[in-house]
Amino acid sequence: MEYIYAVLLLHKAGKDVSEENVKAVLSAAGVAADDARIKALVASLEGVDINEAIEKAAAAPVAVAAAAVPAAAGAAPAAAAAAEEEPEDDKKEEEESGMAGLGALFG
Repeated sequence: MEYIYAVLLLHKAGKDVSEENVKAVLSAAGVAADDARIKALVASLEGVDINEAIEKAAAAPVAVAAAAVPAAAGAAPAAAAAAEEEPEDDKKEEEESGMAGLGALFG
């Protein structure tokens, strides 16, 4: 996570996102930097528009939350109906098992 924060900080400051700069930010923050992770991160960000990625990430939770609300609203009545049905089934099973016990007495 620290590596991503370092990249975002460099981007916000208008600095070049390079291995040296990321390592400098991490070192300044007191984080032991892993050169392999830094190299992989910088390589994976080549050609990526960070502003566009930030905008997409900021919009994604809103879209996910908006889609989840109707789904959750539809699931609640179904769960309530299922909860109501269970006691009736339990009552029927109890009655049947009670009848079987009575039959043994007279049988």
